[in-house]
Amino acid sequence: MKVLVPSPLYSYTHQPEVEATGATVQELLEDLDRRYPGIRFRMVDEQDHIRPHMRVFVNNEQVFDLTTPLNPTDSVHIVQALSGGV
Repeated sequence: MKVLVPSPLYSYTHQPEVEATGATVQELLEDLDRRYPGIRFRMVDEQDHIRPHMRVFVNNEQVFDLTTPLNPTDSVHIVQALSGGV
């Protein structure tokens, strides 16, 4: 399925859109990590929770649970929140 990657993670993928597979968000992120080693750690913490500054959207709906099921035709958007400033 199509996965849109935020620009801070381009150092792993070298492109804004990649393909990955998985029956759940967890499996999708594991597949991305096989293809682009280290990318999963940037999105998921040691307790297998999506990091607070990351957002995952499946078909334009935010998901919070890595066990969320996926279909091969789904579109996944990974977004990194920005903070700081004055």
